[in-house]
Amino acid sequence: EIGGFERLDGTFVGFYIHAGNKIASLASLSANVEGAEDAAKAVSMQVAAMNPIALDETQVSQEVIDRELEIEREILTKEGKPVNIIDNILKGKMQKFYKENTLVHQAFIKDGGISVADYVKSVNADLKVTGFKRVALS
Repeated sequence: EIGGFERLDGTFVGFYIHAGNKIASLASLSANVEGAEDAAKAVSMQVAAMNPIALDETQVSQEVIDRELEIEREILTKEGKPVNIIDNILKGKMQKFYKENTLVHQAFIKDGGISVADYVKSVNADLKVTGFKRVALS
């Protein structure tokens, strides 16, 4: 019985299946060049481990953005932050949210000093991540 199915189109698509076969992920890259296979596997491992919500900030739904802003605004208000600076603080909070939750901005799990996008570019300057999918069995 098939419990789920995902399709991912891309110039080069790599995969990772986590030990125990409970989590699988796909990552698509912009080119089929030297290093693409290793980079796609590493990015797929990142997807399996970190479960990003979107590729980058442009693909985060407005609903998720609104919910995060509402939560953070409420916290800042309760902390007594002045109303006139809350919007500036929220910009910084959302940048942190994107860095933690979007694939290309996340710290790379094998080298926390660089982002996933920077890692892929270091493998081959012609590469960039163009998509991903993650499936987990319960």
